[in-house]
Amino acid sequence: MLKGAFNLENLERISELRFGSTDTIDCSGITELDTAGAYLLIKKFPKATFSNLSPTHESLFSLVAEHVTKENKALKPRHLFLEGIGAWSIDLYQNLKGILRMLGETVVTFPQVFFRPGVFRAKEFFGQLMQCLLKGVPIVALVTGLIGVVVAYLFSSQAQKFGAYIFVVESVGIAMCRELSPVIASIIVAARSGSAFTAQIGAMKLNQELDAIATMGLSTFRVIVLPRVLALMVALPLLVFVGNVAGIWGGMLVAEHYLDVTNTTFLERLQFRLGLKHVWIGLIKAPVFAAIIAIIGCRFGFDTKPDARSVGMSTTAAVVYAVVLIIIVDAAFAVFFQEIKW
Repeated sequence: MLKGAFNLENLERISELRFGSTDTIDCSGITELDTAGAYLLIKKFPKATFSNLSPTHESLFSLVAEHVTKENKALKPRHLFLEGIGAWSIDLYQNLKGILRMLGETVVTFPQVFFRPGVFRAKEFFGQLMQCLLKGVPIVALVTGLIGVVVAYLFSSQAQKFGAYIFVVESVGIAMCRELSPVIASIIVAARSGSAFTAQIGAMKLNQELDAIATMGLSTFRVIVLPRVLALMVALPLLVFVGNVAGIWGGMLVAEHYLDVTNTTFLERLQFRLGLKHVWIGLIKAPVFAAIIAIIGCRFGFDTKPDARSVGMSTTAAVVYAVVLIIIVDAAFAVFFQEIKW
């Protein structure tokens, strides 16, 4: 039987109590009880039954016992790794489903705008085209030019062993036009424009501008998404062409200074050895990559929660998803064109 005060001042006396783990403890003699005393009793005798509690003490015991139960559940070992895989899988499924839904809506809406050009937001289209194309040319030209230099330099270090200097023309031309320029330009555009789409739409949602557009009876998809998708699908092939020229020019500089292949020889061999199909393959990939970037950027923008932290997280996720899907689709293109011998 418990007697006396069971409060914060008498915790040492409580800790010295001895009862069986499953005994029924008579609490009729308790004169004072606080949360500290109730907590220590419950923790010291977790399987014991406390009887003859006054109504006030019983409600206090129930409240403390509820929190102790939650605490014990939180301390149980959890399979964090497996839980993380499951949460990641569910999140991936939801994101891919949302991207496919927006892709389907784009395919359905495009013919409607084509036959009713009056509903197309031309001003928004050209504004986005200027942002994506004109302001993206310098960085795309710089990066692809340096990539061309790297490819030519690495090839030249191996070609010197066999005296096959002239083959640097084919290596740079085919690599840049067929693979490197489309992928590098797409990644740059995903980092610049894709993230900008997500941030812009997220900020519009934060400022309730999307609600205002819907209140005016306008389609947020036609006003916001479609101009961005079309602008990027026009801009990226042109950026890929700029990347082709810059990459070949970078390779030509290395060939002239390290391999003694003159610019005239380089361009003449490039004309005969670089098949037009390699250029077309890169240009065919560009609109597909552009649609992926724009749709993912807009989709994550619409899914942003109305707070600043969510805008940053959605922007990061949009870039990651866009880059990963670009690499996957590029691999699929490579297998497809290889199978058809093109």
